[in-house]
Amino acid sequence: MSTATLPGEGSVAVRLWLDRGTIGRAEVATRRPRAVAALVGRKADEAARLAPLLFSLCGSAQGLAVARACEAALGIDASAHETARSLLTDAEVLDSHGWQAAVEWPARLGAPPKPAALRELRTAVSAILPALYPAKDGLRPGGGILRPDAAALRDALARMAGWLDTTVFAGPPPQDADELAGWAAAGGSYAARLGARLLSPDLAGWGACCVPLLVDRSPDRFAAALAGDPAFATAPRYEDAPALTGPLERQAGHPLVLSVTERFGDGLARLFAARLADLAELPRRMEAAIAALRPAGPAAAGSGRPGEGCGVAETARGRLAHWLRLDGDGRLADARMVAPTDWNFAADGPLARALAGAPVRGRDDAVERVRLLVAMLDPCVACGIDVHE
Repeated sequence: MSTATLPGEGSVAVRLWLDRGTIGRAEVATRRPRAVAALVGRKADEAARLAPLLFSLCGSAQGLAVARACEAALGIDASAHETARSLLTDAEVLDSHGWQAAVEWPARLGAPPKPAALRELRTAVSAILPALYPAKDGLRPGGGILRPDAAALRDALARMAGWLDTTVFAGPPPQDADELAGWAAAGGSYAARLGARLLSPDLAGWGACCVPLLVDRSPDRFAAALAGDPAFATAPRYEDAPALTGPLERQAGHPLVLSVTERFGDGLARLFAARLADLAELPRRMEAAIAALRPAGPAAAGSGRPGEGCGVAETARGRLAHWLRLDGDGRLADARMVAPTDWNFAADGPLARALAGAPVRGRDDAVERVRLLVAMLDPCVACGIDVHE
C-alpha cells in the first residue's frame, strides 16, 4: 500500500506472522533517507531556505523547525513572528489532513481517490504565506517582513472552512460519540462512510497500542536527546519508552475524543475521532491567530558566538524536531532530526505494539485492518505489508 509520498523517499515495511486467528508476531521497520545531512556545511539562512525543498511533505514545518533551531543557536528572539508562523503550519496541517480525506480515506473504502477535490483547498492554503509575508520570507531565521493582509487571510480561511464543511463534514462536525455515530450513518462524505466502517463492533476497538502520548513540546528536551545520542533520530524514546505523537496526542482532551474513548476504548475509532477533532479545531485556532497578528520586521541578530540549537514544529502527523550545531563561521557543523514517523512507526512503537496479538480473520482481513491502522497513523513514506501464515 502507499501513502502520501514520492517514490524512492523511504518506506515502512510491516511483516506479520498469523497464528490461529491472531497476529502472533509483527515487525515494523522504517527506512527514511536522512536528507537532513544535506544541510551540513550551509549557512543558517541557506539551511532554512533549503529544508522545505528536501522534504516532499510538511515543507513549512521543516523550514520552521530549522529556522527555530538556527535562532536558538544564534541567540535570535523571533517571538514577534510566532503567531504568523503558527498560522502557516496550521494551514499546512489542514492541507495534509485534507489529502488524507480526499485520497487515502476513499481508497480505504475501495473508492477511487479524489485528488481534484483538493484544488480549492490548496489554492486557499497557498494564499496564506503571501498574505502574511509579501516577500515570502517568513521562514528565514529571525523572520521576514511581516505585513498581514487581514482581508486576504480571512478570505483564505473562509475558503478552507467551506471546503471542510462540504468535503469532509457535510455539516457541523460531531461533538460526541452519539453525534459521530449519527454523522457516520448518514454517510454524507467519504469521511463519514469511513467513520461508519471504523465504528463497527469488530473494528472500533481494534488496534489498541497502549503507548504513552508524546506530550513534551520542550525544545530543550529534544535538544538534549538529539545532541546526546545520534541514534535517537532513528529510535526515539520518551522517558525510556516508545510514544505516540500526532492528532490523538494534541486532541486527547477534546470532547469528541473523550466520548469516543469512553465508549470504544483505544483503537481505530479513537484515532479517527482525534483526526476529526484536529480538523474541526483548525479553523477556530486560525481565526484567533489572524485576529492577534501585528506587523513586525526581522528580529535583530543575536550577540555572542554561534552555538547549538533545537527547533520544534507541529505537523499533521505529529511533532517534528531539528537540532543543529553551528561552527565559528556560522555554518552547520552537524544536524539531526526526529520526525513523527520515527515515533509512530518505530520497531517497538505504536503500530508494532497495536498489531502484536491483535485478532484477525485470515490474510486478507489482516492486510485490510493494518491498512486502516496505518492510514490513521499516517506515515510520511510508503508502507508495504507482508503476511506469513
